[in-house]
Amino acid sequence: MNLTGIARKAGAGAVLAATIFLASCGGGSEEASSTPNSPDEGVVMNRGNGYEPNTLDPHQANGTWENNIIGDMMIGLYTEDADAKPILGSAVSHEISEDGLTHTFKIREDMVWSDGEPVTAEVFVKSWQRILDPATAAPYASLLYPFKNARAISNGELPPSELGARAIDEKTLELQVEQPTPFLATLLTHYTAFPVPIHKIEELGNAWVRPGSYVSNGPYVVEEWRPNSQIKLVKNERFYDADNVAIDTVYYKPIGDVSAAFRAFRAGEIDSNSCSQCYPIQQVNLIDEIMPGVKRNEVILSTTYLTFNSNVPPFDDARVRRALGLAIDRDILTEQVLRAGEVPAYGLTPPGIDNYIASPPQMAEAGLTQEERLTIARNLLAEAGFDENNPLTINVKYRLAGDRRQIMVAMQDMWKRIGVTAKLEGKEPKVAYADYRARNFDVADAGWVADYNDPDNFLFLAKGDTGPINYADYANPEFDRLMNEANNMQDLDARAELMALAEAIMLEDMPIAPIYFSVNRNLVGLHVKGWNNNVLGIQRTRWLSIDEGARKKY
Repeated sequence: MNLTGIARKAGAGAVLAATIFLASCGGGSEEASSTPNSPDEGVVMNRGNGYEPNTLDPHQANGTWENNIIGDMMIGLYTEDADAKPILGSAVSHEISEDGLTHTFKIREDMVWSDGEPVTAEVFVKSWQRILDPATAAPYASLLYPFKNARAISNGELPPSELGARAIDEKTLELQVEQPTPFLATLLTHYTAFPVPIHKIEELGNAWVRPGSYVSNGPYVVEEWRPNSQIKLVKNERFYDADNVAIDTVYYKPIGDVSAAFRAFRAGEIDSNSCSQCYPIQQVNLIDEIMPGVKRNEVILSTTYLTFNSNVPPFDDARVRRALGLAIDRDILTEQVLRAGEVPAYGLTPPGIDNYIASPPQMAEAGLTQEERLTIARNLLAEAGFDENNPLTINVKYRLAGDRRQIMVAMQDMWKRIGVTAKLEGKEPKVAYADYRARNFDVADAGWVADYNDPDNFLFLAKGDTGPINYADYANPEFDRLMNEANNMQDLDARAELMALAEAIMLEDMPIAPIYFSVNRNLVGLHVKGWNNNVLGIQRTRWLSIDEGARKKY
């Protein structure tokens, strides 16, 4: 594919027909339904959502496309406001002990499930025990490792009953943490910390997630799920703030490719499409010309990176990993391929993240020219035994989404400049990430969007005890020591300094090669009100409204 092709300024129909081409933005393959909405559905919003979710169980989810739906239905002790900042949700108060290790929450008296059953402190305790139980096999259980004994429970060393959480009474919850956790409020907004309806799980087992059986404690509840077509949510009238929820019905549509999503948006079949690559980059000029104001690029806390399987030679050699990372021309990728405001990344932690130093660590070669980096990369490969007489061939697995194919082809050409041949294998994102967790790869294209606004949420990807989402299986005792020491500190400045030292070590070893800091490339109809760009890229439907008078096709 052409790396720098830009749509010519011609008639809209001719340009679309000639230049929009397949660039997958999701797991489904069907376009949005054009069936008109029923009047008895009230105010309706149709949201493009990229991929088909694997599940609506918060303890089994692992993608932003699932978070979008689940986060509309479930609420933890904290939730997000309209700017994605943490506010109290299921809890009405939160007290912290002087040593920062004990947190006490009061649960809302009017917090109930959508079937009328109360949401109690015991529900949270049992929910957290469930996600940490090894039998649940939750892919993101490690996010709760700050909870006391959570890691040991997840590793099968302690029973779930040993979790440092207890119900003092029906509406009072006590949570103990391993170390002072300054990011706890934002962590508790994440779906891994959500309560699940234990009474329904005890009755139905895993079948509780089916429409008709699913009960929620948030603004919406699922009514219908048509695979690869749509998921229908309806307002939960028992939600404590239901009177202020303006949209009655939400359809999430996993539209299979970005060109189809663009056509659906123009036809008025979806009101928004939000993800990292949710409009064709070749159509940037056209979008600005024929539909000004709908392109809502959003700088978020997200890093796109390569990861290397350190279990497989020669990727167990830091020299090889560094050479491959240095050969990537990040300026070309961001300025000529992506062109939506992405920033070249020479460190893992995005700029502007909370609780960190002003200038996060970067690769030692960040200030060099690309030609100088290429020289270093060739020398590193030679030291590792690879040259013209023994060239390196690598297998690279990547996510078939958005512009990934173009990006990977560009990187394939960049590696040729240091004598490396890259064989590319594209996989649907859900399949790719399953392979990464199973270590079924040599080199992998991945991305991480912040679950909570703290450097720990990026650096923990390289901790030796993180588990499946430390795709590289990187284990450096000094990195782990610094991270553990940092997380035992209440002094945020001192904590940030130690984390920066840890990140510098990781960047030298390069189990992860940062490529660029990401941008959400959103399309949002002018009739959608309350959409606030934010660094987490989260827009809960609860805070949105529809101006029917401004609705139109583009």
